[in-house]
Amino acid sequence: MDRVDDLARAFERFPGIGPRQAKRFVYHLLSTNVNDRNRLADLIARIGDSVAQCQECMRYWSGSGDLCIYCADRSRDDSILMVVEKDQDLAAIERTGAYRGRYFVLGGVLTLSGKGAIREADLIQRVERRSHEGLQEIILALSATSEGEHTADHLRERLSPLREHVKLTVLGRGLATGSELEYADSPTLSSALQNRKET
Repeated sequence: MDRVDDLARAFERFPGIGPRQAKRFVYHLLSTNVNDRNRLADLIARIGDSVAQCQECMRYWSGSGDLCIYCADRSRDDSILMVVEKDQDLAAIERTGAYRGRYFVLGGVLTLSGKGAIREADLIQRVERRSHEGLQEIILALSATSEGEHTADHLRERLSPLREHVKLTVLGRGLATGSELEYADSPTLSSALQNRKET
């Protein structure tokens, strides 16, 4: 059994990591001292001990209780719900300082072939509940990729029965086609948010 190859294959399962980069990670770890490797291993082993998933928006956060700091914040606007693909997208939106509504993290996108898992049932449940609690707008803030567009189309269809009471919008396209939300700079995201349009 080749432990270098085994660990490289484990790294390859991370998003965006190919075989060459995975091998670089392994050789970097081999070149660091044993204390640093042990600390990394300990952090990985214990990450679930101090990180929880918010029961409302589904983002991961370090803290205790059922709700993250954004969902527990009573000063945020309950009339707007922004749907993002992943936690990093939420963090990118927060960095802009231009949004004070609520969030929901889908946990991914649907591929064009129909594969992929998203938290669709959880989203529908929250939207149905919130539509009776003053929800007026859902912003589909998904990446400008083919998968992001496909997922937005799917969600538009699933949420269409609620359109009588809730407006569906998408971010304005200051975002380049093919770009992921988490990599967009704050001014671009702020502009996309301000120029959102009904869909």
